[in-house]
Amino acid sequence: MKRFVTFEGIDGSGKSTISKRVYKKLGEMGYDVVLTFEPTDTSLGRIVKKCIEENSEPIMTTFAFIADRMQHVKELKRWLERGKIVLCDRYADSTYAYQAVQLENIIENPIRWLKDLHDEFILKPDLTFLCVLDVDKALDRIKSRGKLFSFERKDFLKKVQRNYLYLASLEKERFVLLDTSKSIDETVKECLDKILKR
Repeated sequence: MKRFVTFEGIDGSGKSTISKRVYKKLGEMGYDVVLTFEPTDTSLGRIVKKCIEENSEPIMTTFAFIADRMQHVKELKRWLERGKIVLCDRYADSTYAYQAVQLENIIENPIRWLKDLHDEFILKPDLTFLCVLDVDKALDRIKSRGKLFSFERKDFLKKVQRNYLYLASLEKERFVLLDTSKSIDETVKECLDKILKR
């Protein structure tokens, strides 16, 4: 069984909907499960959200994400030590995929730089579901919600998805690519099968 599971993907790809459904199903099956997310709902997480909303300087936003994650990792370890299944909606791969685009003209090889910053403290997931969806379809979903953030543009999200697929190619044993144009029930079943596989 996979105990620490993350859900990744561009905005509008369906990862939050899927993670919530998987959490609900595992609970109904009697598993002790936690659903968490990043940015967190702590004071540090609120700073991250403020940086995003205000389109702050990319390096400052990056370090805000890292500070929030360092605190979150301590919580993740506590839950795992208690034997819980931990599902996380966005984690370090989100920072690698999104911030690498923001930093591409500032830092040389931003994905490598970001990974190096995490090396000392990061808790590696057992399994990562990468929700993959055509960017135009993802944008349609985002627009239906109302307000768009500055990064929710086609060119930006295409680069983010490219980064995600690159990350998945580096760790094929950890990543499972989900085609989220399929039905939600089908996708949730696939996730459950992978999590509960011995």
